[in-house]
Amino acid sequence: MSTTQSSGLSGRRQQAAQNDGIILDAAREVFLADPKAPVSAVAKRAGVGISALYRRYPGKEDLLRHLCHEGLRRYNAEAEAALQEPDAAAAFTGFVERVVDADVHSLTVHLAGTFTPTAEMGADAMRANELATTLLSRAKDAGAVREDAVPQDIGLALEACSAIRAPDATRTRELRRRVLAMLLRTLSTVEDAPLPGPAPRPGELSGRWKPEN
Repeated sequence: MSTTQSSGLSGRRQQAAQNDGIILDAAREVFLADPKAPVSAVAKRAGVGISALYRRYPGKEDLLRHLCHEGLRRYNAEAEAALQEPDAAAAFTGFVERVVDADVHSLTVHLAGTFTPTAEMGADAMRANELATTLLSRAKDAGAVREDAVPQDIGLALEACSAIRAPDATRTRELRRRVLAMLLRTLSTVEDAPLPGPAPRPGELSGRWKPEN
């Protein structure tokens, strides 16, 4: 949580909110680098005591779940905002650009299968698919996206962009936006040749969220 978001709080609550934001930022950095890293590495990166971290997140799975759920909520919030925009083509493009900038799908690629998702996460994941389907359908109706594109293609494009990492954040964003523009061009009606191979099936990639034995 940012300083602006927590400015309405005071005393211990404000400090707790700030600490939680620091912990989540640290957890994101640590687990994207090494999903098997211990919670102690997160506490060290955040500069907090391990007891302070455990008071907020009783175990590593709790922390991983919260981290990924926050990313899922961000995705849904961006999609819902895009659906309020009257220009369907611009709304679709703006949505995927914002999600790429938020780096939501790096969590999907690195952390899927490392924890047991909750029923609430499952419901939000279904909502995410519904929102993506609606956004894509609107973009097709506007003539901005090819008819053979499916919602799962959006996820594949976002994951492809998340794999790009440069030494600094600015360059990473530039390169991801460049690749995204190329991918969006492929999904647009500019390309007439059919996409190769069968499209991803609904639920085909969701199995990776099942915890590893």
